[in-house]
Amino acid sequence: MDKEKIKKTKGISRRNFLKGLGAGIATGIVYPKGAESQVIYESLGETQKRAKINIWVNGILYDMEVENRATLLELLRDYLELAGTKMGCNSSECGACTVLIDGKAFYSCSILAVDCDGKKIETIEGLSKNGELHPVQKAFIEHNAFQCGFCTPGEIMSLKGLYDVNPAPSKEDIIIALSGNLCRCGVYKDIMEAAISLSRSGK
Repeated sequence: MDKEKIKKTKGISRRNFLKGLGAGIATGIVYPKGAESQVIYESLGETQKRAKINIWVNGILYDMEVENRATLLELLRDYLELAGTKMGCNSSECGACTVLIDGKAFYSCSILAVDCDGKKIETIEGLSKNGELHPVQKAFIEHNAFQCGFCTPGEIMSLKGLYDVNPAPSKEDIIIALSGNLCRCGVYKDIMEAAISLSRSGK
């Protein structure tokens, strides 16, 4: 069955359902500064408290109005459609949602978007430059350091945060940096080999 037929027979897609849900629980308006287009999310609740924030995401400044209870993870995935940051446990345990906030690794599921006002956020989407993958991404591919790949963005961001401040970390430093990232497929050996290869090359 071709894609067009599938689209017609499935009705509403999971992505569109989640978009609607995100719009309901969340905010008002997103204005990427300097962009020609505006992405507008209408809130379903008039009494929900909101706040205006300025937030840098992958080098782009956004003026946003967000619901006070929205997490950074919801802001990234539901408002900005940066789905590379994954929602795993949604309770600060698995690390699939790890992003960098002002250069430090954080669980984006456990910090409110309003608390990121004025902060600089880096996600997996922001790593490659001019079509060139980041050295951590390359190392993961070269060492097959993933299986299903769901946890991979979080692990890569944790290592990116480490290598930004320590280009030649010890094995112990790497273990500590990855200690908050779980992999259900169990490819920890390959992940460590990828990380150690970067440490040896000094990239």
